[in-house]
Amino acid sequence: MNFINNHIKIYALTALCSGIFFSCAQKPLHTASKEVKSEVKGKISTTLPWSQRMLQSEIKRFPEAWMLDYNKNPKWSYPTAIVLEGAEKLYEKTGNKEYYNYITKFGDMMVKEDGTIVSYDLSKYNIDMLNCGNVLLYLYEKEKKEKYLKALQTLRSQIDGQPRTSEGGFWHKKIYPNQMWLDGLYMGEPFYANYTHEFSKGADAEKAYNDIVNQFDLIQKHLLDKKTGLLYHAWDESKEQAWANKETGLSPNFWSRAMGWYGMAIVDVLDYLPQNHPGRAKLISYLKSYTDAVIKVQDKETGLWYQVLDKGADKGNYLEATGSSMFVYVMMKSVNKGYLPTSYKTYAKKGYDGIIKNLISVDENGVVNLNQCCAVAGLGGTPYRSGSYEYYVNEEIRSNDPKGTGPFILASLEFEK
Repeated sequence: MNFINNHIKIYALTALCSGIFFSCAQKPLHTASKEVKSEVKGKISTTLPWSQRMLQSEIKRFPEAWMLDYNKNPKWSYPTAIVLEGAEKLYEKTGNKEYYNYITKFGDMMVKEDGTIVSYDLSKYNIDMLNCGNVLLYLYEKEKKEKYLKALQTLRSQIDGQPRTSEGGFWHKKIYPNQMWLDGLYMGEPFYANYTHEFSKGADAEKAYNDIVNQFDLIQKHLLDKKTGLLYHAWDESKEQAWANKETGLSPNFWSRAMGWYGMAIVDVLDYLPQNHPGRAKLISYLKSYTDAVIKVQDKETGLWYQVLDKGADKGNYLEATGSSMFVYVMMKSVNKGYLPTSYKTYAKKGYDGIIKNLISVDENGVVNLNQCCAVAGLGGTPYRSGSYEYYVNEEIRSNDPKGTGPFILASLEFEK
């Protein structure tokens, strides 16, 4: 009898999931009534700026920062760092101790007294693991705890041992040999540049900055599509992966969030690259061509961007929140920093307004939700991810993914300046 009941449940669940996906695929712009409501106590003021409303919503949804990304157990995880970067900036702006406590509780939980990082395994050489080091750089500057310095030195040692392509490009992970992903530039380079800015001097600093710029040079050399100006998700130097083009080694599509990661990597590395470094001019030129390509595929009606950037009209594609938030952040920060002319603000503002109009919903208690986020996408692995169009549009869609809420907070802060 239990066997029959279990099968009935499985069939019911399958039917329900199929219905949800069909709805997502056929109706890219969801209505707020269909989105997940947050079961939290207390009310968030609607008079606050969007940056604080979203951060306070994240704190209510995930009372401990390690819970971000829907983690069930403490986990050293890059999405956490993006939201906490927003918390850092908001604490410096407002002095609200709740924001600082959210950051420091994460550091205390995730780094043991001997400097060991919970759940981190250096031997995996996973470049994703470096991004959260930015949180420790902030906490070490504030608190000077020895355990943070030890943890930072461990993370920095990963860079020295990270496997590389023949031209010096970081592999995305040890288990993904010979592969550079756009994602990896954001995961590794801002931390590398930030750490170098804080701790390295003279020839050591110059060598590190040159290494950082070289990562972007290699991406431009191997992943750029000269026809559209967009960049492919990944490149396999060996051309052995099933997803890799046998002539170029490139993956087959332009994924929105991968492009978002790359743009964020450029503007964030520029925060630390010395003003007199020759690589600055190159990175800014990359940023200009990147932004021009992104604008060309911006949805004219909503100002948003599709999950697969250049195939907006194709069946199943949808306007995606994480990439859209990242593009808006990159553009607005670039305007504020003087990397791009002020005329680019028009496109950033259209995108930002599109997010608020189409992808934001607000619960009765004031909690803000960011909807239509791609939960995850990658290449290779088990089960194997092919990088096909069908693969990207069929990955899980959810609300309040920190890979979207974090960039939304950062974008909001750029607009609130």
